[in-house]
Amino acid sequence: MTDSRRFAEALDRARAHAPFLRLLANRRPEVLARLMESGIDSALQAAVEPGDTIAEVATALRRERQALALVVALGDLSGTLTLEQVVGRLSDFADRAVDRALTAIFRERGAPDVTGFTLLALGKHGSRELNYSSDIDPILLFDPDTLPRRRQEEPVEAAARIARQLVTMLQARDGDGYVFRVDLRLRPSPEATPPALPIGAAISYYESSALPWERAAFIRARAAAGDVALGGSFLAAIRPFVWRRGLGFGAVGEIREISRRIRGHHGGQAFGPGFDLKRGRGGIREVEFFTQIQQLIHGGRDPALRAPATLDALAALTVAGHVAADDAAMLGDAYRLFRTIEHRLQMVDDRQTHSLPTDPAALDSVAQLDGHGDGAALLDRLRPQVGAVGALYDCLDPASDAGVPRTADALETAAAAAGFADPAMIRGRIDGWRAGTPRALRTPAAQAALEAALPGLLAALGGASDPDAAFVRLDRMVSGLPTAIDFFRLVEARPALGRLVADILAVAPALADQLGRRPALLDGLIDASAFDPPPPVDRLAAELVAGESGEDYQRLLDRVRTRVNERRFALGTQIVAAAADPLVVANGYARVAEAAIAALAAAATTEYAKAHGHVPGGELLILALGRFGGGALTHASDLDLVYLFTGDHLAESDGARPIGATTYFNRLAQRVTAALSVPTPAGPLYDIDTRLRPSGAQGLLAVSTESFARYQRENAWTWEHMALTRARPVFGSAAARADLDATIAAVLRRPRDAATLIADAVRMRGEIAQHKPAAGPFDVKLLPGGLVDAEFSVHVLQLRHGVGLDPRLRVAMTVLGEAGLLNPEMAAAHALLSRMLVVMRLVSPDSTEPPPPARALIASACGQADWSALVAARDAAMRLIADEWARISGGGPVVEGPR
Repeated sequence: MTDSRRFAEALDRARAHAPFLRLLANRRPEVLARLMESGIDSALQAAVEPGDTIAEVATALRRERQALALVVALGDLSGTLTLEQVVGRLSDFADRAVDRALTAIFRERGAPDVTGFTLLALGKHGSRELNYSSDIDPILLFDPDTLPRRRQEEPVEAAARIARQLVTMLQARDGDGYVFRVDLRLRPSPEATPPALPIGAAISYYESSALPWERAAFIRARAAAGDVALGGSFLAAIRPFVWRRGLGFGAVGEIREISRRIRGHHGGQAFGPGFDLKRGRGGIREVEFFTQIQQLIHGGRDPALRAPATLDALAALTVAGHVAADDAAMLGDAYRLFRTIEHRLQMVDDRQTHSLPTDPAALDSVAQLDGHGDGAALLDRLRPQVGAVGALYDCLDPASDAGVPRTADALETAAAAAGFADPAMIRGRIDGWRAGTPRALRTPAAQAALEAALPGLLAALGGASDPDAAFVRLDRMVSGLPTAIDFFRLVEARPALGRLVADILAVAPALADQLGRRPALLDGLIDASAFDPPPPVDRLAAELVAGESGEDYQRLLDRVRTRVNERRFALGTQIVAAAADPLVVANGYARVAEAAIAALAAAATTEYAKAHGHVPGGELLILALGRFGGGALTHASDLDLVYLFTGDHLAESDGARPIGATTYFNRLAQRVTAALSVPTPAGPLYDIDTRLRPSGAQGLLAVSTESFARYQRENAWTWEHMALTRARPVFGSAAARADLDATIAAVLRRPRDAATLIADAVRMRGEIAQHKPAAGPFDVKLLPGGLVDAEFSVHVLQLRHGVGLDPRLRVAMTVLGEAGLLNPEMAAAHALLSRMLVVMRLVSPDSTEPPPPARALIASACGQADWSALVAARDAAMRLIADEWARISGGGPVVEGPR
């Protein structure tokens, strides 16, 4: 049979079963005539049209693409062209089209040649295996030093404009269709990078940060258009990234994981109508991946195996003895068949599709386009090849019952069985982990640690009070880690720790955030002593600074910060684990803060003295107020501090650079504040509030004890004396602290006018309500009847009667109750709200109603049977406090005993 006859028969099938080819045949009769008369090569040569400007070239390329699509399709359908010839001609046209487009763009910009800008072809374009309706997936690179650009145009800006013009020329549609769809998402970090990348930045990325699938992608990369020499130099530079002599079998896991994810989405489908020839089990991708796994393993040592095209690579692997000849022949035959039918699917409507039609009539039509009688015959032709490829790939990657499943349906089933409400979300995030999307999971070692830990972690998270929220927080944490190996190994080795992590992630966002920044905090929970209360302050301070002698100040600060954060994290964990009363934890938080001040203030003083010496007869004192002064902090509490100093404020230090006492201690106070608050690599520590110092924010940061005493006696406002009721020295010598305590006691015990005291307190409480309203419906601190009202009640009574002057509110309440000045039930009401505050700061920092899973934790921590009981107890406590504040602020009589 002559070629013309073959073409005519192929054209009849095309007109009957491929609307796209029928349209082209009707629009381009001259192409058909040339094909029938002179053959394929002549018809394609005649289809090349002239053009120099961007508009002319764009039109010429679209018309050439029409002719190419028609001629190649008929050559394919007639059997005149082999698969290799079909994909070769399609790929050659892609190279030529890009090159012509770039040449026109550069000429329009005034450059005679394309220099400093290159297109790397990846995927099937790179291996010269483009299918009939392929996208092209290039990476565009430029050299900032050689790229021609206009005046006042930065290289990145110029390259981006060139890239956008190129994409528009190729994929914008008009009456003549389009040239190629262009997908630039294979470039590094496509969501954050310009369309064309500086070559130096690209090299750095592939040398340091690239993902496993990107290594596989570069097996088929080549410099296809533009400044080909520039592209070649880039590929040479990253060759060690792609082809590693010592790669070993770790590469199998990396590329196999890509295949597993695809199987997870497409491999579960039964072969038949709708089967995805590209992604389905036993399809095109598995032929390619089987080949690429062997190339990655052996190609680092044998350059002959680095052939980009699948069929060429199979041949080379067979010659080298890495793939059996029978297997290679089977894979090659299957690949040719699958690609041929893939082309038939795409000829119908010029769509980038790979799936067999589900509609019986459409499947029959595709079969008849290929010369089969009907769809059933086509399926019979494909079925044995699909089965053979799938079975061979299964041997390379045998199924395993161990671990968490990899297919989508099985993984979602496992997630649902574990207790997750949204198993599809869980599956998607685990797929992302397995894909190496977080940088912490981009190495084979990290992936191995993940898989080992995943079964236990999934079970632990599924058993958490809010499994889905816990998993989302874990995902966020893993995404922020530089490496996740140690984390996953730890939770694998300690299942109980994994369950605790799950609870932390589920109900305690404050701890989860802290853990996300420093997963090493988990190390401190391995020892059972982590659930003991902190030791006394002096011993704890010594533990914080214990380390190498002679180390520099910054390293000491970082070590103290690290240990303090470990202690604070462990204390919060005690609440989540229901291992301690929140009031005991609150006291522990305060002891840790006091030890941190003892350690860091002493270190700052020693360091400061190296330059300025000491002030004779003077020392720094630190006074704690507020919750810190009362010895009961929450996880989120800041520290209310007042800096004081003893001695003569006119004295001068005795160091190499002497300065006056006031300047000396104010600068030292700044140093201490920085040591306690400035973020470092070891993490943040405390927010420091010094506004309670004499004269507030306008006054000196540190004042002498003499000035402080005089100010409190002569100038302080009532609210300052109320604050002073919770004052407690936390740094300084024992003698200086005792003197300061005596000064404070004298101020607090002086006689007062009750009416003035109460009026000042009421006014101050009103200002707080106006300027600092409750943050939410569960703000037990600021709501009416909350902790602030309880504190105001106590402070007014303390100052009015000089009774119960202890900075610890529970002690003060007990004394005031015993004296008949305060309802004795106030202490219990205050304790309930204090427990709620401590727990809520961990689980619901915004004071909104906590989610249901956290409510049981809060109720239990507060000694209540359930959430309803806790809400009722809270309401009763707040009514009692509100009534007591109304009585005290109204000057009413003392109520003795419970009401």
